[in-house]
Amino acid sequence: MAVRNRKLYDIKLRDRVLELGRRTLLMAILNITPDSFSDGGRFEDYDRALSHAMGLISAGADILDIGGESTRPGSAPAPVEVELERVIPIIREVRKNSDIPISIDTTKAEVALKALEAGADIINDVSSLRFDPGMVGVAAKTGAPLILMHMLGVPKTMQESPFYESVLSEIIAFLEERMKYAVENGVKRSQIIVDPGIGFGKTITHNLRIIRDLGCLSCMDRPVLLAASRKRFIGAILGRTETERELGTAVVNVFGIAGGAHILRVHDVAYQREAVQLAESIRDGCFTA
Repeated sequence: MAVRNRKLYDIKLRDRVLELGRRTLLMAILNITPDSFSDGGRFEDYDRALSHAMGLISAGADILDIGGESTRPGSAPAPVEVELERVIPIIREVRKNSDIPISIDTTKAEVALKALEAGADIINDVSSLRFDPGMVGVAAKTGAPLILMHMLGVPKTMQESPFYESVLSEIIAFLEERMKYAVENGVKRSQIIVDPGIGFGKTITHNLRIIRDLGCLSCMDRPVLLAASRKRFIGAILGRTETERELGTAVVNVFGIAGGAHILRVHDVAYQREAVQLAESIRDGCFTA
């Protein structure tokens, strides 16, 4: 397996710089929803959500990604008020107890802005600024790092016979167009992170090709986020339920590291931290205790 050289990037947070590329960062998932595909309903209760957040941080998460709306295939949008009620109290409490960078996983400008005001640092917009015309203004005005993801269509219909002439080429073209739009509206290109959108309007074969050829995304000269944790294609290949897919996720993540991924979005931080540690030792060809 070829190993892609990984470029270093500095992403500016409100009070520090987040260095990407020297080591692989783990973005821990906290879904405060009743219907997310893997952990929907498990952390909808405030106390459980907060306890889980602090557990993810203790396990070694580098970034905490908090979301209050499911984007699983077939899901419908949540009202703004509901999403705010789910995420804002948790963001405030986590910020009181930890300085971990917090990402708000939302497609809504109002949610993003209030999350940033509550202590979040990064906007993770799976729609790439397409669903809410106000989102680009929030990103530009605040200067917050912005994650742009490729998605074919919308969550409700994205898995209905997705088709590409050339999946990697079309993903790159989409993300370049979205970055151009963001920059034209005041977002600094140096603050953008790209995500190929595993599982968002892709067949199993599409997902496998993206992971195999992840290094192609380096042509955009932006840090790459790979978010494949526990996704359906892993279960389809291995015959495993959502909670039984950590080994499969680890294999995908190792390929992602070899392909130049800067950030891995994961459910089980402790499990994936071991996979990353070993993969990076092999990548570097050395081990330093």
